[in-house]
Amino acid sequence: MDQLWLTFVQWLHSVGLHIDAGTARSVAEGASRATQQLDMTGLLALAAALGWASGFRLYAVVFLVGVMGAAGWLALPAGLSVLMHPAVLAASGGMLLVEFFADKIPWLDSAWDALHAFIRVPAGALLAAGVFGADSATMAVVAGLLGGSLSATALATKMTTRAAVNTSPEPFSNWGLSFFEDGLVVAVVWLATQHPVLFGVALLVMLVVSVLLLVVLFKFLRAVLRRVSSLLSGSAKVA
Repeated sequence: MDQLWLTFVQWLHSVGLHIDAGTARSVAEGASRATQQLDMTGLLALAAALGWASGFRLYAVVFLVGVMGAAGWLALPAGLSVLMHPAVLAASGGMLLVEFFADKIPWLDSAWDALHAFIRVPAGALLAAGVFGADSATMAVVAGLLGGSLSATALATKMTTRAAVNTSPEPFSNWGLSFFEDGLVVAVVWLATQHPVLFGVALLVMLVVSVLLLVVLFKFLRAVLRRVSSLLSGSAKVA
């Protein structure tokens, strides 16, 4: 723990953020109290949260979990330790900013989601598998399947809802939905790492809501699928 915190402090100094020894020690002690090894329930909750939240905000998930691990607020499994690397934090943080603004512009948000449909689902599966990857190949496969399925469900719900909202000429509903998704990702990661059982209940509720939205907005779902299909066919012709 001390070595991890020292590495994080050194990284802060490397990017020009300096803290004195007293502050570093007090924060490190607080981080140490907050850090706790995850049991099986916690690991499953983390895997499910990574998969689900990746369907909404992949880069935010990578950056948030990486920062929590680097700061010592969360004991990351060995398979996810790469998320704490300064290069990964810098890349995910930069893409987080780009996605934050792209997601607030009507129709650009749908185009962004369509392009990232081929990134978020595999990434959600890989992140979920990474929770167990260093310890159990069997559980890594199970977690990967779970994470990929949850990521795909979240992405389909997001894209369908955005397609419906974008038919409105005013941008405020789009902005409100986007900010809601920003907060939802933070809430999902926090709940999964702090209260895994409650997260399991919340995840079931979110899945039910997702299914209901997909059924109600089926017309917009078909429009989204046609748009994605046209993008694929266009890419194939270019190749």
